[in-house]
Amino acid sequence: MKLKLLAFLAIWINIALTVRAQQPAAKIYGTVKDNDGKNFEYATVALYRAKDSVLVKSAFTEADGKFSFEQLANNTYLIKIAAMGYNNYKSALLQIDAGQQNINLGDIKLSATAHTLKEVSITQKKAFVERKIDRTVVNVDALISNAGTTALDVLSKSPGVLVDQDGGISLKGKKGVNVFIDDKPAYLSGADLENYLKSLPSSAIDQIELMTNPPAKYDAAGNAGVINIKTKKSKVVGFNGGLNLGLNQGELTRSNNSFNFNYRNNKINVFGNLSYNLNNSFTDLDLNRVYKKPDQSIKSFFNQNSYFKRHGNAFNLKTGLDFYASEQTTWGVVLSGMTRVSNQVNNNTSNLFNPAMQPDSIIVARNVDDINFKNGGVNFNMRHKFKKEGGELTFDADYITYRNQTDQVYYNYSYFADKTLKSHDILSGDLPSNIDIYSLKTDYSYPLGKTWKLASGLKSSYTKTDNTADYRNTVNNVTSPDYNKSNHFLYKENINAAYLNMSSEGKRFSVQAGLRLENTVSDGHQLGNAMKPDSSFKRSYTSLFPTFYLTYKLDTSGHHQLGFNYGKRIDRPYYQDLNPFFSPLDKFTYYVGNPFLKPAYTQSIEISHSFKNMLTTTFSYSSIKDEVNETIEIVDGTYYSRPGNVGKKKILSISMDGNFDLTKWLSIHAYAEFSNFRSKTDFYTGFLKTNGNLFAGNTNVQLKFTPTWSGELNYRYQSSFRDVQFDIGALQETGLAVQKKLSQKTTLKLAMNDIFRTRVFNGVINNLANTEANWRNRSDSRNVALSLSYRFGKTFSTKARSEQSGAESEKNRVKN
Repeated sequence: MKLKLLAFLAIWINIALTVRAQQPAAKIYGTVKDNDGKNFEYATVALYRAKDSVLVKSAFTEADGKFSFEQLANNTYLIKIAAMGYNNYKSALLQIDAGQQNINLGDIKLSATAHTLKEVSITQKKAFVERKIDRTVVNVDALISNAGTTALDVLSKSPGVLVDQDGGISLKGKKGVNVFIDDKPAYLSGADLENYLKSLPSSAIDQIELMTNPPAKYDAAGNAGVINIKTKKSKVVGFNGGLNLGLNQGELTRSNNSFNFNYRNNKINVFGNLSYNLNNSFTDLDLNRVYKKPDQSIKSFFNQNSYFKRHGNAFNLKTGLDFYASEQTTWGVVLSGMTRVSNQVNNNTSNLFNPAMQPDSIIVARNVDDINFKNGGVNFNMRHKFKKEGGELTFDADYITYRNQTDQVYYNYSYFADKTLKSHDILSGDLPSNIDIYSLKTDYSYPLGKTWKLASGLKSSYTKTDNTADYRNTVNNVTSPDYNKSNHFLYKENINAAYLNMSSEGKRFSVQAGLRLENTVSDGHQLGNAMKPDSSFKRSYTSLFPTFYLTYKLDTSGHHQLGFNYGKRIDRPYYQDLNPFFSPLDKFTYYVGNPFLKPAYTQSIEISHSFKNMLTTTFSYSSIKDEVNETIEIVDGTYYSRPGNVGKKKILSISMDGNFDLTKWLSIHAYAEFSNFRSKTDFYTGFLKTNGNLFAGNTNVQLKFTPTWSGELNYRYQSSFRDVQFDIGALQETGLAVQKKLSQKTTLKLAMNDIFRTRVFNGVINNLANTEANWRNRSDSRNVALSLSYRFGKTFSTKARSEQSGAESEKNRVKN
């Protein structure tokens, strides 16, 4: 059946490729040159509708000075061209109708201005949030308070994004976010994704794209959608770039620094981004448990404090080369890598009390984790533009590898109530993990007629993981293997996909529809040991994932715009969540995998209204089947945390997002969201049915005191809410920042985060057998960040390298 579906889709693509040549496309094109007759790259060309001067499209000229506007509807247009140091150009009226399909403007010469400027300063204020038909774009540098922070901090301030105490990310109330870096998957999840985002300085980030319902060209993975983090890239000829230095001081000292560069000469373009992160952080966690007898009378009290202190150094490097073989064809290679060496020490004290709250026993533990994490990747890419047809073909080949070595030593001391030693034991673990990912992907887009565009693509990815956990117990100076915790898990997965996407942009209506087919084959093998037998599982499933978008302008000026989108997505289990063996977090808490996890499926609908691109109101509804969620079970006083499928979950939400420029010196961005969560599932203690509400919002006020001084005040609030087994407490956070432009190239920023130290996580764990439990988690959230940024090279240019797209998506499901 799978082969038939793939064959059918391949035939469909072939037919579409044949049809496209039969559809003529109206276009306006030409070539821009300078005074000397040389091709002029990176001039701004804008196409306007003549009758009302409405901007239709804009573009930059290519390396050969050429530009083209295609798929134009019958109308009268005019062209305007602008470039720094040159007089503006305005064309005569250009008529597109049934008798005039194409207009060639030929060579257009720009004349230099009479005065030569030593330096030109272009000041353009970027909005913090921009809306597009299929995504929300967050401009990172628009917030002063983002200076000196990390990618994870920036995400926590983005509209609709919530970051929990463990670094878990949710979008519009939904878990299962797929994170990308520059349109490429991060391939990470859980603690590894959290550590990576903490090691990526905000100064290296240009934009963050939030896609609750990504187009069909993206993988269907991720119930909540895709978050794409776009790093900074210089776009000027010669050697240019920027240096950013950041120092963050809370109770501990951190540092986030980055350097980016771009060098272009003729057909060669070299670019890179290097960052260094020094991380010193802590987590102060209190866990309180009340154990009860079957008649619900109190059996004992258990209070635990865990103080995690972390120290680490991380280096990130991304560099690449573009070769412009011709006007239509570009070849590229990108190399990326990361190394992180870190140490975590957990000083743990557990006090056990009898029903009268008298001390019964004390357990003191010192848990040490030494982690050496390495990641490397290589990408080969090609892009070719077809002149006559206006289409584009891209190809990407990726190889990514992860190597993680974790050495654990857990020292446990048990004392009587009078603090005399009862026992002492040591648990040591050797945990190597190897992950290799291979991916091939190709996309082809081309016009069909005057307004329609068809895109198609194929992708195949293969993942191989090898995880070993070798544990040993030492009691009374005698060391022996711990076969209950030791394991060796092998996992392989192959995903093959194909998609079609149709889109059309008209005067009032814009529509986009896509269909993606994905086939998944997975194979897991748990190797046995002296006490545990071998076990294995195999799965294969094929699914179709439709997407649909529609926007309609209620008036010709586009002040009022309605939007609608629908999509279906899948959330495959993390690789490590399928490993059935035990992994200790401390002596009383164990993480346990679940080989019986099923993929989760989500169907979502959104309806929106936008007013002048200033205020957007969105209603959304999501239905989730078999969502993977953390579950807690208590057996004989020991916590077992394992992933489980929630039977059914429904999320209904309304959100409002506004950008308001009140005066030249005062602007406000505000976001508010209300969501309702309903879930039904079978649980350890019986059938569990929950209903919870969440209100979340953030406000950012920006002040411009003088041309070189500006300030910012921000506030974030999240109400308490219930989600399946957990009651999450409310939290809030207040911050302020100031910025001074020392020169056109140098900027100094100072920010204070969580001034009142109210970013404290707390909550209650429900539905535990004969047990009540709650927690409180505090981190080094109140801090001051100082950032210095310096740009070198030209402040403006007439040339830029062509942007490229790599492998668009892959599942970020690496979890160690």
